[in-house]
Amino acid sequence: MAVTERQTVRWAEDGEDRSARWRSESGARPPKQVAPADDRTRADAAYRLACEGTALLWRGDYVGARQLLTALTRRVDRPSRGRAQGGEDPAAAFHRHRARQAQRARILGMLLVPVEAANGRWTVPLRRAPDVDGACRGAYGPPDAAETVLISLRELLGLIGAHEWHRKGVPVPALGGARVHPCYGVFSPVRGEYVDLVAEAPLPPRAEELAWDVGTGSGVLAAVLARRGVRHVVATDQDPRALACARENLDRLVPGGAARGVVEVVEADLFPAGSPRAAAAPSLVVCNPPWLPAKPTSAVERAVYDPGSGMLRAFLEGLPGRLGEDGGEGWLILSDLAELIGLRTRDDLLGWIGAAGLRVAGRLDTRPVHRRATAPDPDDPLHAARSAEVTTLWRLTHA
Repeated sequence: MAVTERQTVRWAEDGEDRSARWRSESGARPPKQVAPADDRTRADAAYRLACEGTALLWRGDYVGARQLLTALTRRVDRPSRGRAQGGEDPAAAFHRHRARQAQRARILGMLLVPVEAANGRWTVPLRRAPDVDGACRGAYGPPDAAETVLISLRELLGLIGAHEWHRKGVPVPALGGARVHPCYGVFSPVRGEYVDLVAEAPLPPRAEELAWDVGTGSGVLAAVLARRGVRHVVATDQDPRALACARENLDRLVPGGAARGVVEVVEADLFPAGSPRAAAAPSLVVCNPPWLPAKPTSAVERAVYDPGSGMLRAFLEGLPGRLGEDGGEGWLILSDLAELIGLRTRDDLLGWIGAAGLRVAGRLDTRPVHRRATAPDPDDPLHAARSAEVTTLWRLTHA
């Protein structure tokens, strides 16, 4: 949810009034109070100012900024402030956890660094600063003018980390270990269980002719379908970053796919339209929607949080009118974490399926193996729910 309008930060420094453009990919508003800081700034003083709403514009050594952020993080994450409350129900624990995370992000986002756009490159004008041009291009694109922008150091580190994910890629066992390269703001397929389900489920009759991957993200599920022998795959998304990311990955993972018409990535809100193949009724429609009904706070969180289960319900309601009548299936891949937390019930899900004119023809279940689900963490109020989580591929057909 990047803020697209130009916003300005103003502050006083060295007896002068100054200003710079503000950028925040999480949609954070520009700080109203800004104080310059450097290597002489003590962590306790910085923490007090950040808690009070004053941002710190770093003027010292870049490594010193990293060290101050670490010190601020230790203060924010003091154990007594983060533990779950005894007897608290899972839904209340979830909402308290989200509120706490928002407060944490606000405080840690108060440490700012300047980023300069000059001579076609992004740079950080601080001693010992790393090369950030590639990371900033991945999120912002190439600079279109000479200017200085202010961003939080925490966001900059996120850009750098995302750039490394994109450069190195994520190995996907269901693709024979081939790597998917997620772009900034696009969900990375590090939770491979949902990909494995799509690789293992039996294809319905005539699915080899045409399949849709709704909300493709990185394009990993479309690649799995193409490698399983589906001759035509239409992959949709409405996020420009996801569309570019999917095209890049699919060009790599399905050699000659675009040239031979195997894969087509189209911009659409859920179901495709305007494509010659989109006019045909597919025998298979795959969707892995966000699994938690809550508000996202950043671009990448849109793959996890779905306010009011809006995308899930829209997919179910629109599926019968797009799905082939003769044995066609919609594959809904969904975690039950929302049910375990108490944000949605199984009866809600089954009721929406039935109300859409669909029935459950079968299901495949698997358990996640990521660390947050398997490693005990007394400070995680959702660990009990995560450890019991099941991801299901629901095979849906016309009722």
